[in-house]
Amino acid sequence: MDHLIRNRSRRKIPLYVFILLHLTTTHAANPIDVLQVLELSENMEGVSLEAGLCTSRKGLEEPDLAYNIDRNIQLSAPTKQLFPDSTFPENFSVMATVRAKKGSQFFLLSVYDVNGVQQLGLEVGHSPVFLYEDQQGQPTPDTYPIFKKINLADGKWHRIAYSVQGKSVTLYLDCQRIETLDLLRGDDAVVSTEGVTVFGRRLLDEEVFEGDIQQLLILEDANDAAEYCVNYIPDCDFDLPYTSKLPTILESQLTPDALMQSDQPDEQKKHSKKDKKDKKNKKNKKKRDKGSKGKGKGKGKGQRARRDPERKNMERVLKMAFSECPQHCRSIYPKNRFGPQHFQKGKAS
Repeated sequence: MDHLIRNRSRRKIPLYVFILLHLTTTHAANPIDVLQVLELSENMEGVSLEAGLCTSRKGLEEPDLAYNIDRNIQLSAPTKQLFPDSTFPENFSVMATVRAKKGSQFFLLSVYDVNGVQQLGLEVGHSPVFLYEDQQGQPTPDTYPIFKKINLADGKWHRIAYSVQGKSVTLYLDCQRIETLDLLRGDDAVVSTEGVTVFGRRLLDEEVFEGDIQQLLILEDANDAAEYCVNYIPDCDFDLPYTSKLPTILESQLTPDALMQSDQPDEQKKHSKKDKKDKKNKKNKKKRDKGSKGKGKGKGKGQRARRDPERKNMERVLKMAFSECPQHCRSIYPKNRFGPQHFQKGKAS
């Protein structure tokens, strides 16, 4: 009898190990760190490192780190750089930790196909839309999911997570499930990776991102959005289980203003940063003046993001596609909601 029990126990061990390995493999999937792929850097003009969501965490004196963006920056890359070895997942999570300028309305993330059609858009502001269009142009603009009575641009930090599963999209805001809305896309919906991904704006829009951003991730699992505050950005009483590859910096290297800003609403930051911005502008002006001498190398560029030929060519293609949209189609939708990306060569997509 004892012999039989021991044999049964041995048989159970491989199955138990298999389950553990499966769970470990599932959670080990690496997120797509959009900020890292797009090479957002504090060395860019208008970008600096500031304290993030938490000024300190349990057992640690160092604050979370975030990028503060106080002006329009040009940041984009071919979408294939985000998905070099795979297609864009049909079901997925997109998650961000941001503090946007109060009262702003913009798209934090925009994904375009090669024809200039916006396939994915993560809007931040009042009553944000979740913009999604598959290869068949579904859903149509008038049926895009809109999360009403939500304000993501109130000058405070927010942890935002969207889960796209089947024909629905769910918003999780600050660790709470807010609402699930219909996403009337077709069967076997596809988001092309042949176009470009743009950060902080839509092409041709005047509205751009201003504020702080700590994290922007895409994951190939719709269930990750519900666990965003556990597996990626937990409350300040817990360590960070996942850290974007921001530069290492000591708390002593952050200014007192930077540490205070993590808990301040947006309007209180203006006065504390005014002097710093004036000094920085004077410094950048000296660099531009210096760069304009000699053979004109670096004239007026400052410390801008590097652009490779493939990226420049892709942006040129998209801007040409947009320029073919007649004026009347540009005015059909409000600027802060929809735009000419829904039209190709003057026809509705």
